[in-house]
Amino acid sequence: MSTESEPPKVQEEVDSSSQSISKKAAKKEAAKKAKEERRKEAEAAASAASALSIEEEGPLANNYGDVPLQELQSVNDPQTGKWSEAVNGREWTVVGALNGSLKDQEVLIRGRVHTTRPVGNKLAFVVVRERVSTVQCLATVKPDSVSKEMVRFVRSLSNESIVDVIGVVSVPDVEIKGATQQVEVQIKKLYCVSRAAKTPITIEDASRSEAEIEKASKEGVQLPRVNQDTRLNNRVIDIRTLANQGIFRIQSQVGNIFRQFLLSENFVEIHTPKLIAGSSEGGSAVFRLDYKGQSACLAQSPQLHKQMSICGDFGRVFETGPVFRAEDSYTHRHLCEFTGLDVEMEIKKHYSEVMDIVDRLFVTIFDGLNNVCKKELEAVAKQYPFEPLKYKPKTLRLTFEEGVQMLKDAGVEIDPLGDLNTESERKLGQLVLEKYGTEFYILHRYPLAVRPFYTMPCHDNSLYSNSFDVFIRGEEIISGAQRIHIPEFLAERAQACGIDVKTISTYIDSFRYGAPPHGGFGVGLERVVMLFCGLNNIRKTSLYPRDPLRIAP
Repeated sequence: MSTESEPPKVQEEVDSSSQSISKKAAKKEAAKKAKEERRKEAEAAASAASALSIEEEGPLANNYGDVPLQELQSVNDPQTGKWSEAVNGREWTVVGALNGSLKDQEVLIRGRVHTTRPVGNKLAFVVVRERVSTVQCLATVKPDSVSKEMVRFVRSLSNESIVDVIGVVSVPDVEIKGATQQVEVQIKKLYCVSRAAKTPITIEDASRSEAEIEKASKEGVQLPRVNQDTRLNNRVIDIRTLANQGIFRIQSQVGNIFRQFLLSENFVEIHTPKLIAGSSEGGSAVFRLDYKGQSACLAQSPQLHKQMSICGDFGRVFETGPVFRAEDSYTHRHLCEFTGLDVEMEIKKHYSEVMDIVDRLFVTIFDGLNNVCKKELEAVAKQYPFEPLKYKPKTLRLTFEEGVQMLKDAGVEIDPLGDLNTESERKLGQLVLEKYGTEFYILHRYPLAVRPFYTMPCHDNSLYSNSFDVFIRGEEIISGAQRIHIPEFLAERAQACGIDVKTISTYIDSFRYGAPPHGGFGVGLERVVMLFCGLNNIRKTSLYPRDPLRIAP
C-alpha cells in the first residue's frame, strides 16, 4: 500500500472572500496521512506477531484472553470459543464462599480486578473482588497451564475489569492481609469478560478511612482523600467500595425485616399516591407542580392515605416508598427525597399499643442485622469505624416531661412546651446512655403545639399529646402518634394549623362514615441505617442522594 499521496489541486477560481489552500499546507496534510498509514501498518504487524506468538504458544493459549461479545451470548455452545469450552457445565462459586473447606478443589469465580501485582515475568498476583469479598489469585508459569504470555496478559488487566478465573484453592500458612478471604486461588485459566477504562476515582482511594489518611499524614505521607461531592459525582464507582456494598446490603435487610415482621403481625402492605392535591404535613416544604391544569404537590408522607386505609377496614397497614420534602436544609441528616417506612394501625385501648409495635419491630431489626449482616458490618466498620449500637430487649420509654427534667438537672434550659433542638436531643441521648445504658429509646407525650394537626391531644392534659419520637444515638428517627379520628375535631385542628381544609376534604370526609381509633408512625430508611452504623452523613446511606443542591446522577 502506497504511503504517499498527491496534494489536492488548488482551485483555479475561488471566491474573493475565501483563502486558497497553499501547496505547503497540502503537503503537510499528505505527510500526516502517510504517517497515519504507517501507524496502522505497524499495528497490523504487531497484531500479526502477537497472533503468531500465541500460535507458537500452543494449547496454553486457550487458557486466557478477552472474551468476545458474541461468545458471551453463545455460552450454551461449547464449540464457539475457548472461554465457552472452559466454563460450560461448571458451577460458579461466589468469592465470599471461598474458604479452607475448599482446599485443593477447582473453582470458577467471576469478579472485578481489584488490584494486580507483578513479580518478575513469571508470576503475577491479582486480587478479585465480588460484592463485599476479595480473594487473592496467583498466576505463575506452569508447563501444563500457565505460560509467560498468560502472566503478561494478567499483568495487563486494568483495575475494575471483570474477569472469570478457574483455579485451585490453596490455604497459605500466613495471613493474607490484602483480601477478605484467607485462601488463595492458583490460577489455571483466566478470561477478561469486560475491560474497564481508567476510572475518575480509584477504589483504593475511595475505600481509604480517615484514620489511615491521618496516620499517613503524621508519617509525612499525603494520601489522596476523596471528598463527598467527588464521590457523589462518580457514584457508580464509589458504591463499588466494600463499605458501600455493605451499607446498601444492610439497608436492604432493614427493609426486608421491616416487611416480614409486619406481615407476621397481620399488617397489610399498601401503596399510596405520591401526587396529591394539598400538603399532607402542613407547612411550605412541599414540591408544587401543575397536574393537568390543577395545583398539586409531591406527598410529604403517606399519612393521609394510610389513615384513610384504616377507615377502609384494613386494620393494620404499612408502606415502603419515596417521601418528598422541599426543605432548604443542608444538614447531615436531611434529604429532599428519602425512603419512608410507614405504619398505621387500629388502637383498641391506648396509643402505647403503637409503641409496643415500635419496640418489638426495631429490636427485631437490630437483632437481625447483627446476626445476618456480620460481614457487611465489618466492611463498613473497616472504613467508617463505629461501636455496635447499645439497645435493650425491652425498649426504654420516657415521657417528654421526664426528658426535659433530665436536661434541666444537667443544666440545660428547655421550654417544657416546646420541641427539642438537635443539640438538646444529643445531650439527652448522652444522659440516657449514662443512666440507662441504651442508645435506643422512646420519648412520648410531646407538647401538642409541636405536633401535626392530626395528632390526638392527651385526655388528661390538652397541652400534651398522645405522640412519641424514637431516638438512636441521640438523634430522632421516628415520629408517631395517635390520630384524631373525629372529623369535626380534625377540621378544627387543620384550620388552627393554617391548612386549607378544602385541599384535604376527601381525607376529612373519610372519617365521617365511622372511623376506629388509630395511630402510627413513620421512619426514614436512610436515617436508620446511618445511625445504626454510626455514620456521619445521610448521603452515605442514600444510593443516589437528592438534596437542595443535587439532582444527579
